Amino acid sequence: MRIIIDVMGSDNGPDALVAGAVRALNDHEGLSVTLVGDEGQIRQVLAREKALEDQRIRVVHTTEVIDMHDSPTLAFHRKKDSSLSVALNLLAQGEGDAALSAGNTGAVLAGSTFVLKRIKGIRRPALAPCLPTKSGYSLLIDCGANVVCNPEDMVQFAFMGSQYVEKLLGVKNPRVGLINNGAEDTKGTPMHVEAYQLLKQADQEGLIRFVGNVEGRDIALGAADVLVTDGFTGNVVLKTYEGLGLYLVGILKGMFKKNILTMLAALLVKGGLNDLKQTMDYKKVGGAPLLGISRPVIKAHGSSDPEATRSAVAQACRYVQSGILEEIADKAPALAAFRPARKEETAGE
Repeated sequence: MRIIIDVMGSDNGPDALVAGAVRALNDHEGLSVTLVGDEGQIRQVLAREKALEDQRIRVVHTTEVIDMHDSPTLAFHRKKDSSLSVALNLLAQGEGDAALSAGNTGAVLAGSTFVLKRIKGIRRPALAPCLPTKSGYSLLIDCGANVVCNPEDMVQFAFMGSQYVEKLLGVKNPRVGLINNGAEDTKGTPMHVEAYQLLKQADQEGLIRFVGNVEGRDIALGAADVLVTDGFTGNVVLKTYEGLGLYLVGILKGMFKKNILTMLAALLVKGGLNDLKQTMDYKKVGGAPLLGISRPVIKAHGSSDPEATRSAVAQACRYVQSGILEEIADKAPALAAFRPARKEETAGE
């Protein structure tokens, strides 16, 4: 397994990603990594990790970086020697099995679409992170790649998300829910109403298992294994989730540090608190797959540390081995056939 890693675009520079890649090599027999970025900085970290002589590591030097403030499309086209651009081109040329980046999300999306292309028949690629819930994890798709979506996009997101959840998370016949402001099939915007009917049709044809609309309050309760939505709503849900998690952890810390009695109480529930912390820790998940692209791409968290990178590399390996891309490509023609009834189509009826 060969994983190509853009080590320069994250919030923390190359240190965390290089160190995480080294740790991942110790976990997976037969794994090799290509580290793309400033060679001098990369080799400094490799020396610190005592991995300079590891033959499973290849370093590809680049001179430019796309940072979080760059315009995604312009930066990708102007910075030809950026670590992200070179990493994606290496993947396109067959020099790796998957690519991983913790850099500018928009640039990862634009670059992947331009260099690697979409799977034929898939209208839009989508970012799909995992959210911790009462029943385990739910896949949120999309979370920011597509601010405006059509009803047919919802069907494609639902199918791609179902494949990922079944093959990587081990959930058989995953439940698909459409995030909406009510449970009834008439709720939401015209797009949501049409999407509901198309998802129901896809369920009847055996492509997905649709369980209806999911309200915001039911997301954390595990109402669905795949949560389908447009990128605008999905991004708000994701960021709210992250912020609420940090808020709750902070509240609990403050509560248990008030006095000697609360500190003793904290000792009694320490196991439960550790379980909560582990559940909310994105480092254990890895990153978000960019589903719909013809090759496996993982977008890791911008603030990924070595452990998060280690998890993201493992996730990339599972993605490659899962057969998801082949399944999506096989079903893409059937998915492309889903279209809501337009006014001009029904005018003469």
